[in-house]
Amino acid sequence: MRKKQFTILCLMIFLMGTAADIKADDGEDYLHVGGAVRYNVVSQRYESEAGTTSHYATWDTWRVNVSARYSGVSLVFEYRFYPTFNTHFIKEGHIGYSFSDALSMQLGVPQVPFGNVTYNSHSWWFMSGYYVGLEDDHNMGIKFMYDVTDRLNIMAAYFRQQDPAGPAHNTAPYSGPGAGTYSYNVIPDYEGVLTGSPAHIRELNQFNIRVGYELIPGLEVGMSGQIQGLYNSVLDDTEYGHALAVHTDGWFGNWSTKLQFINYDYKAKNDAGEIMDRVQMGAYGDPYYGDGVAARANLLSVGVGHSIDVDWGPVSNIMPYIDYALMTKDGQLEVDEQMFDFENSHMLVPGFLVTAGNIFTYVDFALGKNHPWLTDNFGTGMGAGHLDENGRPMPVEDLDWNLRFNINIGYYF
Repeated sequence: MRKKQFTILCLMIFLMGTAADIKADDGEDYLHVGGAVRYNVVSQRYESEAGTTSHYATWDTWRVNVSARYSGVSLVFEYRFYPTFNTHFIKEGHIGYSFSDALSMQLGVPQVPFGNVTYNSHSWWFMSGYYVGLEDDHNMGIKFMYDVTDRLNIMAAYFRQQDPAGPAHNTAPYSGPGAGTYSYNVIPDYEGVLTGSPAHIRELNQFNIRVGYELIPGLEVGMSGQIQGLYNSVLDDTEYGHALAVHTDGWFGNWSTKLQFINYDYKAKNDAGEIMDRVQMGAYGDPYYGDGVAARANLLSVGVGHSIDVDWGPVSNIMPYIDYALMTKDGQLEVDEQMFDFENSHMLVPGFLVTAGNIFTYVDFALGKNHPWLTDNFGTGMGAGHLDENGRPMPVEDLDWNLRFNINIGYYF
């Protein structure tokens, strides 16, 4: 189906569903259709001097959400459109069934059970795990959820492949599966930009298990494990890497805390059979360019928020917060016969959320060092580090903080 036809069809479904909502309160079966529209107001100061184009507004996204249940079989579906990136894709879409009050299943494109779910941050931004494919990740497969007790929950999943891709653009020389998705995925490096040898690799066969325990009411602690296959079609060989996480997410009165530590190894081989120190990743129609992502790293993130109820006209709540993430990497890069250690990546986001009815407004002061979204050189930073004036990866010590002041206004329904 053509893109224009698909867009019109989704819009018609959205309008009809909003006008005629079958509510779950009327019985066991239900159908809900909703969505969201979000806008960004941006002022940024990166490596270059701030100029006229450093301050702008964008239409962030609009999306369609569908949830339904008939004869005990449920459906959850979300499709997103990003005008700024000229792309659209499915975020999640799965059929569910509850075998009992304790055991249920999701089949299709569910969220990967790993780390703090659904989100590991308080702000509009994700933490660093998202930008390396380990936070709010969605893949194609099957997931089981089992409540062992009222406090102990186990999730296990098998994913055959990455989430479905929509249109991708500006991908050469990285065009291939993975770039036009919601989740960040490992994608091919056809011209060997990262290692000197092409790498015809893609995600194939992934196993996840997550254990969560409610230590006290409102506070969950947990552990997660992941075994991920990266298949090289030239070698006809799959290398299996891992990711491990310990995490906690909870509320203490009006205080919210999120803490997570991840160790991962995207064990991948290029077409020459060499283990790679960096892998290429992509999402939103754009791959990371030149620098890629460190194949082995540790990620630490911590966030604190405070919910304050108010009565200011339509405004019912204000939540100030601060989130921080650190990425330390295992790898070295040779530049002009010199060896450089991969540089750390930092992300710091103080801000606050304003709730007014169905409108949620995030006001964020996002700062980053070697962060792929907070730089003039989009897609660099998660690998070796900064790009020099010739476009080559060049780890740079003591980088200045890049700043993006971002207001995201969203109407959710």
